[in-house]
Amino acid sequence: MINRILTHDQIQHIAKRIAYQIYETNVDEKEIVVAGIKGSGESFAKKIITVLKKITDAEIILCKVDMDKKNPLESGVKTSLSREDYENKSIVLVDDVLNSGTTLIYGTHHFLKSPIKQLKTAVLVNRNHKKYPIKADFKGISLSTSLSEHIKVDFEPKNNAVYLE
Repeated sequence: MINRILTHDQIQHIAKRIAYQIYETNVDEKEIVVAGIKGSGESFAKKIITVLKKITDAEIILCKVDMDKKNPLESGVKTSLSREDYENKSIVLVDDVLNSGTTLIYGTHHFLKSPIKQLKTAVLVNRNHKKYPIKADFKGISLSTSLSEHIKVDFEPKNNAVYLE
């Protein structure tokens, strides 16, 4: 059975709310790096960036984060920005769903190898099934789900949705 838990308009509203939270946390920053994890995390990051660019004069920089989500230790983490491009800057690491925490913890580890001003995390859905000590600083919704349930995020143009399967 599939249940839609977030509609397009609700996702747009969440992206706007999280963008304002990011702005409030970075009000004195001249540059903010928004690092989206490849796939839906990057899509959600772009939605947040669209709002941020409307509400702040700070330079908003998209960083694409790539890793094998099933085996990030072996694949390593790669970013579209060089280390120099995000050093001493405020970074927000964005993903669609915080499930076990594997993706966020390895993404966080990658950025913490460099001197940075601060690192925050943002997710659309927080599932509360973490294996690692990581949390979302900014979250759209928190869901208590069983381990057998699956969250599916669709970022189709003008028809974004989140489903519980």
